[in-house]
Amino acid sequence: MSADDKFDFVCGYEGALLAGVDEVGRGPLAGPVVAAAVILDPNQPILGLADSKKLSEKKRESLYAEIVEKSIAWSITRASVEEIDALNILHASMLAMKRAVELLSPNPEYVLVDGNRCPELAIPSEPVVKGDSRVQAIAAASILAKVSRDREMIELDIKYPGYGLAEHKGYPTKAHIEALERLGVNDLYRKTFGPVTRILSRS
Repeated sequence: MSADDKFDFVCGYEGALLAGVDEVGRGPLAGPVVAAAVILDPNQPILGLADSKKLSEKKRESLYAEIVEKSIAWSITRASVEEIDALNILHASMLAMKRAVELLSPNPEYVLVDGNRCPELAIPSEPVVKGDSRVQAIAAASILAKVSRDREMIELDIKYPGYGLAEHKGYPTKAHIEALERLGVNDLYRKTFGPVTRILSRS
C-alpha cells in the first residue's frame, strides 16, 4: 500500500457485509461505461489494492484475478452507448452501478460508492469522494471495471481498425480525434458528446 492509498475511510457499518462500487469510462467518446461491485472477504486479504489509475496494466491484471478468486461476491455490468446517449453519461453511470450492486449474491448490507452521489438502491449506501483511494472494496471494484473495459476496447479495436482504440481506450486524444475525422463516426460512438456531435454536424 502506498502513501497515497491509506484506505482511511471509516464506515459506520463495520462488521456488515460491505460492497464497494465504482465505474470507469465516463470521459471516452466511444464504448460503454462499465461498473463493478465487490464484497471483499476479510479472511482473504488482497495486498496491493489501489486506485486502478495508479496501477500498471500488469498489476491490474494480476489483482483482477485475485479479486475474482478471493472475494465473497463480485459483479461487472455496463451501460451501453445507446443508454449513454439517451440518459446522459451521469445517469448511465448510475444505472451501471445500480446494476452491479443488484447482481451481487449474497446481497450486501451496506454499499460504499466512489464519488459524490449514489445510484438509487434498496440497500443503505453512502458516497465516498476519492473512494478508490480510501476504501479497499471500492479500489477492488475500480480494478475490475478498468480491466474489463480495457479488454473490451482492445477487442473493439480489432472490429473497428484504424481508430486506435486499443491504445487510448476511446478517450479523446489528439490522435483519436484525427482518426475519427478521417474514418467517420460509427455505432461505437457517443453521439451526444461534443467532439462527436461536431464531426457529425459537418457531415
